[in-house]
Amino acid sequence: MNTCQARGRRLSGAAILLFRLLAVAAIAGAAGVSGCGGGSGSPMSSMAPASGVAMVTLTDAPGDFLSYKLAVVSLKLTRADGTAVETLPAPSKVDFAQLADLSEVISARQVSAGTYTGVSMTVDYGDATIVIDNGAGGLTVPAANIVNGATNGALISPNNQLTLTLKLSSNAPLVISDHGISSVALDFNLSASNTIAPASVTSSTSAVTVTVQPMLSASLAPDASKPVRVRGKLLSVDTSASSYTVNVRPFHDAMDDDHGQVVVHTTDTTTFTLNGTASTGNAGLTALAALGTGTLTAATGTFDTKSETFIATEVFAGTSVPGAGLDSVEGAVIARSGNVLTVSHAWTDERDSDDEQFARSIAVTVATTTAVTEDRQSGSFNAQDISVGQRLQVFGTFGTDSSGNRTLDASSGSARLMLTPLWGQLISSTSDRVIVKLQSLAGHDPSVFNFAGTGSNAGNDATASAYQVSVPPMLPVPSLTPGSPIPFLGFVTPFGSAPPDFKALIPAELLPPNALALLAWASPGVSTPFDAPLSVTHVLITQSTLESAQAHVIRIGPEQLDPATVSTGLSFVPSTTGPMTFAIAHIAPDGSHGVDSFTSFADFVAALAGDLTGMTAVRAIAAEGTYDKTSGVLTVNRMLVALTGG
Repeated sequence: MNTCQARGRRLSGAAILLFRLLAVAAIAGAAGVSGCGGGSGSPMSSMAPASGVAMVTLTDAPGDFLSYKLAVVSLKLTRADGTAVETLPAPSKVDFAQLADLSEVISARQVSAGTYTGVSMTVDYGDATIVIDNGAGGLTVPAANIVNGATNGALISPNNQLTLTLKLSSNAPLVISDHGISSVALDFNLSASNTIAPASVTSSTSAVTVTVQPMLSASLAPDASKPVRVRGKLLSVDTSASSYTVNVRPFHDAMDDDHGQVVVHTTDTTTFTLNGTASTGNAGLTALAALGTGTLTAATGTFDTKSETFIATEVFAGTSVPGAGLDSVEGAVIARSGNVLTVSHAWTDERDSDDEQFARSIAVTVATTTAVTEDRQSGSFNAQDISVGQRLQVFGTFGTDSSGNRTLDASSGSARLMLTPLWGQLISSTSDRVIVKLQSLAGHDPSVFNFAGTGSNAGNDATASAYQVSVPPMLPVPSLTPGSPIPFLGFVTPFGSAPPDFKALIPAELLPPNALALLAWASPGVSTPFDAPLSVTHVLITQSTLESAQAHVIRIGPEQLDPATVSTGLSFVPSTTGPMTFAIAHIAPDGSHGVDSFTSFADFVAALAGDLTGMTAVRAIAAEGTYDKTSGVLTVNRMLVALTGG
């Protein structure tokens, strides 16, 4: 089987186990702790039944979709005694395609203290919007072509709802303690949950079908590689405690339903963008207090399971939040002509509405009067700082052009320049400059960008074949051979000023970049995938076994490699540094699954050897680490083996 191409042949849902199930292995050390912590919610009477906060976050692993908008209508936690507790007060519209880079707090309600061993989530496809990334602006799937994989019937009324169930590991259930805050992080994986047919989708494909077979994973801590977002209406500000409290309103929900409360802690370095104006630390918190109760806010940061606190890195409020006071667009600039930006793969929000829509592209007008900020950066910025390749949110007023297409005028509004990811293959480097062959920018293929006007003159316009990245002295570039993939996060150079083309601030990942390995076999799986006997020092899959897999791919950023091209096969060797998490998932016929977690590779392979008996078969393997494509060795920090049968 040939290596799967990024926008060519897609891996089928039956062939893919979610990469993010790897996160399940982290649950062993992430159980909630008791105590008041940084808790939220109203004070509880000493006579009230014991209860705590269940903070539920939702995220997604990337898939072949530009938009995947559904309604989440129910989210239940199941106690050890079988009692189900609803944590979602009303349906919430969710575009799962937007959750590939963050985790969203969907609920933070009080529930009775106790041990919870299961999670179920019901999603509604009745008004779904699914847009496939076909590399040519996207292709919308007709409602009648969204199919339930279990029944082969269309997911339309009255059969438009699906319930996803998950059993938490018996070794690490969700424990809600009195007055405490415990986290459960859910991952709805688009790649694993959907099969696209035909496998290669082009702009001319007229009969595209998406077959849905939902897969849900969970851990007791949000994915540490992604920021957590808390969105909601301001309830109060406590400047002495450097915190504020919000009533949670997840995603773009316009209703004041009881999703619970969260206390957001800030620091001296927390940046604030309020009504298009930037500030930092206590000054920003004081300005937030002046906006008053009921102001819509959105904060990104981290949730610390030990202290039970959410700590914000960035805070946005007022008209700097999509859907609040101004119309808005979020996406990547693929071209600029004068003061008109072409923003592609955009999500548009009408002011004071939860009617978020996907747009293939939209024309946005900026001006010298547009207030401009850069995430986590201080200083003065203006519309000239917005160049091709930049990821951004823009706020203003919607209109239409002469052809009836929607536009946005941000002349009197604001623009938020967001940290933009870049991947490239190394060409050369000096102490302050790296030249790469661009592989992706803001998550887009380089072919979509028109770099005209980015340079100080036409001869200096950015080019994908030799894209120049400036690197600050405190960010040393590792010794890499030409052709090696290298990632960065930063901002595109102001329009009309290149070279350099991009200002790097921090690496997107620890270098050398991590590799994600995915192997999957057709149902029912393969009973003897490993070269016996299993060893405490390595696990080997031979080349012939790799070739028998329906999917065999190693992804390093946007690059995809085929491990079956290495004659010695693929060896999984435990890393000697960093955290170690290994897991075995047991998948039942109804799609539910339990997970056994390990921190020792020796314990992991011993358990795996015991499980590989009887009718048990390996359906999929996912692993993360560093890959040597010459020797075929993947040095792993995380690894998951999914088993069926038995």
